Amino acid sequence: MKQLVYLFKELRTEHNHLAGGKGGALAHLYQKGYPVPDGFIIMPPAFKNDELIPEAWGQVQAYLKQICQEGGESSCAVRSSALSEDSSMASFAGQFDTVLDVSTDDEVRKAIRTVSKSRHSKEVQVYSEVKGINESHDMAVVIQQMVKSDISGVLFTADPVTGNRNEMAGNFIFGLGEKLVSGQVTAYTFKLGRKTGIWRRVGYDGPVELKKFAPKLYKLGDCLEKEMGCPQDIEWSIAGGTLYLLQSRPVTTLIGHNPTTGECNDSMTGNYLWSNVNFGEAIPQVMTPLTWTVQQQIFESWKLLPGYQSSGNIGGRIYLNLSIYASVLSALGKNKQGIMRFLEGLLYTRIPESMEIPLIPLYKRSIVSFIFNSVGIIIKQIRMVRELPRFLRANPTWCERMQKQIHETNKKVELTFLWHNEISPHLKNTVWSVMGSVTQFSDYTIKLRRELIELLGPEDADTFISGLSSSSDVRDGSGSGLLASLGPVLGIAKVARREIDRTEYIAQYGHRGPNEFELSVPRPAEDPGWLDQQLAQFEKSPIDVEALLIKQRDEFVIAWNRFETSHPRKVRSMKRRINKVAPKARMREAVRSEYVRDRWVARSFALRAGQLTGLGDDIFFLTIEEVLNALSGDEAVVKFIPARKDIHRRYSSLPPYPSIICGRFDPLLWAADPKRRNDIYDAYGSASGSSYGSSESKGNVITGSAGSAGRIEGVVRLLHSPEEGAQFQKGEILVTSQTDIAWTPLFPRAGAIVTDVGAPLSHAAIVARELGIPAVVGCGNATMRLQTGDRVLVDGGQGVVMIL
Repeated sequence: MKQLVYLFKELRTEHNHLAGGKGGALAHLYQKGYPVPDGFIIMPPAFKNDELIPEAWGQVQAYLKQICQEGGESSCAVRSSALSEDSSMASFAGQFDTVLDVSTDDEVRKAIRTVSKSRHSKEVQVYSEVKGINESHDMAVVIQQMVKSDISGVLFTADPVTGNRNEMAGNFIFGLGEKLVSGQVTAYTFKLGRKTGIWRRVGYDGPVELKKFAPKLYKLGDCLEKEMGCPQDIEWSIAGGTLYLLQSRPVTTLIGHNPTTGECNDSMTGNYLWSNVNFGEAIPQVMTPLTWTVQQQIFESWKLLPGYQSSGNIGGRIYLNLSIYASVLSALGKNKQGIMRFLEGLLYTRIPESMEIPLIPLYKRSIVSFIFNSVGIIIKQIRMVRELPRFLRANPTWCERMQKQIHETNKKVELTFLWHNEISPHLKNTVWSVMGSVTQFSDYTIKLRRELIELLGPEDADTFISGLSSSSDVRDGSGSGLLASLGPVLGIAKVARREIDRTEYIAQYGHRGPNEFELSVPRPAEDPGWLDQQLAQFEKSPIDVEALLIKQRDEFVIAWNRFETSHPRKVRSMKRRINKVAPKARMREAVRSEYVRDRWVARSFALRAGQLTGLGDDIFFLTIEEVLNALSGDEAVVKFIPARKDIHRRYSSLPPYPSIICGRFDPLLWAADPKRRNDIYDAYGSASGSSYGSSESKGNVITGSAGSAGRIEGVVRLLHSPEEGAQFQKGEILVTSQTDIAWTPLFPRAGAIVTDVGAPLSHAAIVARELGIPAVVGCGNATMRLQTGDRVLVDGGQGVVMIL
């Protein structure tokens, strides 16, 4: 006989989608040991026209006897659990019927019918239309032991309006809670204050009758928030001095994702400080759902603080949660100035002193978890650094083998097996190679660069950490090795001179291109005419890149001679330290190149999945979980693809968002604001973030970070994509939001480079230093203030652009 009813303790993950939001959550929390009254769930297939089919009623009667005998209760509560209820999209609080305190079989059966039929009510229809939910509400029904409450209440673990998580807020009434949930009575309010620091102390503000239960309520809310991964709206009751959990669902106003439309905005999940300075260059465009969810899977072990996202998706763009770092430092005793210095060192981006950094309430256990997780990440990176040479040797072969297997796979189940057993584990493992190489290079070079700036100033300091493509000896720059970012542009010249053939060039560089971490973007090698276009552009405007490298090497020798004269006692130690920069830089760039090759494998998997399911390129608008479900035959979410494509188009039509975002941020409202700033947005400073005075907005000076030394006066060419490169003339000042490797062929023609996003060790800065091109990076709003034809003076050593 088919099972149509499940006890809380029986429900398994594969049945969750039929249990509804409430039933699934209660079963999960019951199994985790939370104080949930025992019960069971009647699944939707148990009903026909809102009536239980006979075999389902038999199972209900058996379970009624079981939970009543175990709990010693003679009455039950019958509650709705519609499949759309208590979801990330809508709570439907009070919209469906609940029937309390039923005892006899006849009363229970009648209550089940009442609850099931409530899905057809006018109130549910209106609520659904407001929320944009047009589907019918399949209904599961929950039956639980009745808790005859002395006090009933709700608790929000974050302010549902502002997202502030520094306190929990709630309300309660005396007696049963249905009138409270449905809004029929005026309730007492209370607040539970959180204290940021190592030692936790719960503050209580509310009626005295509830005060003695405040610590238990706080602990329950804190644990549930971590368990469920987001702020919670909790229904609870107290009976006979015991606290019971009746329901926990996401605070719908603090949800960062709408699965129907694909809208993502994690700035809505709480009050945090976000930055995309470290991500904006690697992933410069709006992500498709598949790219974002594969990214989440890859970084699933990259968790620093339990219950909080280390990175988030804001309008399709990836951001780092800086409040996590700031909160831990604050809890350990760092003052605001110390926190600012740390964050600016992490980002190479200035944060206005007047900005209040939102802090997460922490206590000892959370801080210990952060330290433990951070140490674990560092250990993994160190281990992978030792394996980098092996990874670089083995990865091209692995990628070639995977591409062939994907191409030859004709069965959906085989493609699914390939993802689970080969591709996904590989991506999760090799991300540590990337992070290890980045950390190794960045930590070493940042420290050395700071010392060199103090000794010599920014110009000579940047000269000493250039020459990464050729220098293994400080004096003469001899040695071999090419920075991977320069490979494509140097390779084109070699193909043109017939020093390497076309096949070899495509094998080495055909996977590198614009927005190369986005899975929906074709790789250059997928376009048969791509190489011909590159060669035609080179022949039209040939650039001797080797000559630029030699010139920069000569500058290095001149600077080194000055150093020998001014600091003779430091020559030996500094020579040894500088010689370590180039190998670390080349390793970082080579590892990144291979990891981009891995992403091409992930793209090939998606393309094959699109072919086997008949979805084609629409596959990129599914999550990775949905792609795997589609390969298993479940294509129920396909109906959401048009809405998701529309949202992606809308986000993609907007300018790049500010690098620093504080508080809740609506990309559409921000873009419509004529006074907006592109560098900083503070929801609490002003709607556009424009209330902050900064050098970026003063007079004719734009300030960023020193990327590559040198001063040059020239005419601006504002470009939004490398595809516009045909307009770019030799000697012009390239101004753009951010760059990736697709921009590299344009660099040799540039008189200077100016970007909104970037840091001294970012792609634009490193390549510019290699070629001896002045660069100012991380300006924030250069693309808003400069237009093609403007005449400017770029001072890369000082990090400023003067509008002439």
